[in-house]
Amino acid sequence: MSGAVRRALVGVLALAAAFLVPAHVPSATAATAGTAAVPPPPAKSVVTWAASADRMGDAAGDRSYRLIVRTSVGGTGLRVRVSNAFGDRPLVIGRAYAGISDSGARLRPGSNKRLAFGGSASVTLAPGEIRYSDPLPGRVAAMSDLAVSVYVRDAGGPATGHGMALATSYAASGDHAAAEREGAYTQRLGSWFYLDAVTVDADRGAGAVVTLGDSITDGWQSSTDKNLRWPDFLARRLHASDVSTVKGVANAGISGNQVLADGAAQSALKRLDRDVLSLPGVRTVVLFEGVNDIKSHTGVTAASLTAGYREIIDRSHAAGLCVVGATVMPFKGWSEWDPQGEAVRTEVNEWIRTSGEVDAVVDFDKVVRSPYDAERILPTFDNGDHLHPNDKGMQAMADSIALESLECDR
Repeated sequence: MSGAVRRALVGVLALAAAFLVPAHVPSATAATAGTAAVPPPPAKSVVTWAASADRMGDAAGDRSYRLIVRTSVGGTGLRVRVSNAFGDRPLVIGRAYAGISDSGARLRPGSNKRLAFGGSASVTLAPGEIRYSDPLPGRVAAMSDLAVSVYVRDAGGPATGHGMALATSYAASGDHAAAEREGAYTQRLGSWFYLDAVTVDADRGAGAVVTLGDSITDGWQSSTDKNLRWPDFLARRLHASDVSTVKGVANAGISGNQVLADGAAQSALKRLDRDVLSLPGVRTVVLFEGVNDIKSHTGVTAASLTAGYREIIDRSHAAGLCVVGATVMPFKGWSEWDPQGEAVRTEVNEWIRTSGEVDAVVDFDKVVRSPYDAERILPTFDNGDHLHPNDKGMQAMADSIALESLECDR
């Protein structure tokens, strides 16, 4: 996604909100921010939801956030992972709760349960720190709309969160984490704050897949509040499958992200450990990045991009994960397209298909391209900007993935 489109996106989110949400601001110190070690995940946990953290606008204290997220795999012992990865001062969470969303900011009566951190209701996260909560008793169903309510008692400097949620969350002044009615939650949010993962103790043998990508994986141009990103469609397929043991789906897409360079968040190479390898229960990574590197006009070649892929593959393999390589989709008609970039895309896709470096291939290029012009997205799947697919395109992408390719035991 170009800088102009990103700026327009922030404007749309702000206008849609009842107040001005702090806009996503790419970090000038992305090379050093968010590099703290992630705590080891609980042994039995499987990630059921995730959204990659980034540097946001200025943080504010004495504020409650009600964050609405969709689970993928069900289980007991729900834990949330809170993050101050990009903060430069302590973040004090006074209270946190998890319940089931009913409608808007209202929760299902009796579902809102207090979370603890090492037995305490409050937790202070140092700059860069990431923490898991203690497990909650009871079971959370798959495909549930979970509401995680976080009261931030004290915060300042840059906030940590995920800018493009494509889901409506809520905020309020003061401490309203325990409330089940919407009450003070009159402020609508288009971003998630301080929450970057939710895990459960899933059924024996269940695992998860992480989708590592850019704005297409993040869901840009899919319908807001309908969970129609391609990883969402994949989660539905896995949930319905009687044979797949991969049930969890973690979305590690960030709009504008590149494999090699910082800018729209840290590069995929820099954020791999925190956003992918640290998540519990993961068996497979779907690697679907590269179009932003190609269209950036910074001299990226097929050789440099595939070298970046190879490092991601090697590090994932070393962590015991399989890697499914996804081909780069066409983008002719987008303002940054040119024949030179198209030549790089073609060479990169040939490497993905034939190098043998990945454990399996999903050919998104073949799925969405026009039979009349292979350099363009099929109009039926094009949202209109010639780079991002619409809801139909998102579903076609997910439907093209062979579920058995996600089963992995390295």
